[in-house]
Amino acid sequence: MLIMKIAFVPIDNRPVCYQLPKMIAELNPEVEFFIPPIEFLGDLKKSAQTTNLTEWLKELPAVDSIILPLDTLAYGGLIPSRKCSNSFDDIAQRMSRIKNILSEKNAKIFAFSSIMRISNNNINEEEKDYWSLYGTRIFQYSYDFHKRGISKIYIPSDILQDYLATRKRNFTVNKMYLDWQKEGFFDTLIFSKDDCAEYGFNVMEAEELESLGGVTRTGADEIPLALLARAFNKKISVAPVFLEPECKNLISNYEDISIEKSVLGQLELAGVSVTDKQDADVLLVVNNFIKRQGEIVMKKDTKPFAGKWKVPDKPYIVADVRYANGADNEFVKQLISEGLGENFLGYSAWNTSANTLGSLICAMKYTKEKNLAFKRLQAVRLLDDWAYQANVRQQLESPDVSLLSEKMKPYEDKIKSLLGFDFSVKYSFPWDRLFEVKIELN
Repeated sequence: MLIMKIAFVPIDNRPVCYQLPKMIAELNPEVEFFIPPIEFLGDLKKSAQTTNLTEWLKELPAVDSIILPLDTLAYGGLIPSRKCSNSFDDIAQRMSRIKNILSEKNAKIFAFSSIMRISNNNINEEEKDYWSLYGTRIFQYSYDFHKRGISKIYIPSDILQDYLATRKRNFTVNKMYLDWQKEGFFDTLIFSKDDCAEYGFNVMEAEELESLGGVTRTGADEIPLALLARAFNKKISVAPVFLEPECKNLISNYEDISIEKSVLGQLELAGVSVTDKQDADVLLVVNNFIKRQGEIVMKKDTKPFAGKWKVPDKPYIVADVRYANGADNEFVKQLISEGLGENFLGYSAWNTSANTLGSLICAMKYTKEKNLAFKRLQAVRLLDDWAYQANVRQQLESPDVSLLSEKMKPYEDKIKSLLGFDFSVKYSFPWDRLFEVKIELN
């Protein structure tokens, strides 16, 4: 058996960043997977232990590929990249040491760095403190400045200067990475656009990076999984099938490109070839939206799936993106009533459209057979994306594990029947909030 050795540094310790890639790697016995201890990684309130991660990379045995979220190593994580006060010189010195360590590994480096996001809200949970007062104003200032070349939105000068200085530091770091790419240090380097809109400083920066030869992709948390898929040298062809084909030009929430372009971009990044239905190894069924993408938790409505689901007659995966942050209940009802069939290879409805697509495509590429590891992964996705995000989350006012366990039981039974797989579950809220849940199967 040919073993491919892959090292993977997660963005942080969230289940979708740490647990999910491990479960995907377990799908294929031909892969030996290396991942740092979870305590080295950051969470909502603390940064990653960059010194320990650097030493972990230094002690790493010979591997074929290394997947790196550069924000984690440079700033301590995606959230710290927007909050930390380190200077450009501090970051450059730290990353140059890591570059020297990795240059001696003779491994392919698949890396990504985020283009600093601009959230259109006044929630400072993942931003600097002043976001609670000026978040939406900063977003609108950025939007207007890009679109019109000027903005009349008032923001106190000290806050605006601090915000722009942080953006400038991160953008200068990204241009440094681009220079390394041109030297041949990275096999693949992606600049991710997280929580994007049509206009803004982040879009301007993406355009400049592209003009300098950089590659950008909409998304963030799924990018390491897309790179994990790219690192696995398995040739496979996929045909996208949109359930609402006349609406594939519409743009998803938190993204700046059409759902069709998002699909094609994720497939390309994962190293998958696109073809027509007749010649495809796998069909990517996309439950896309009409008029606009819904979002149950944000009370953004949309028309649910109203067609007649028919199980495809060849291998298929399902990207359920009619809603952001959770499944389309009407669509899942039909999956349950009709059954998944022998050709089913995966389901996802995780967070943004890009999150769903990147994780789904990666899991499909690693799937070798529909064994216990495969059933475990599908159970977790359905429990999280459908049972919790689209249903039970709306019934909770706080992270109450006992109430969650009680509310999830009816959905567990339906998933067990659908997958033909019996399991017991342990739930927790790792970041002590309702946004993400950790699901452990016993």
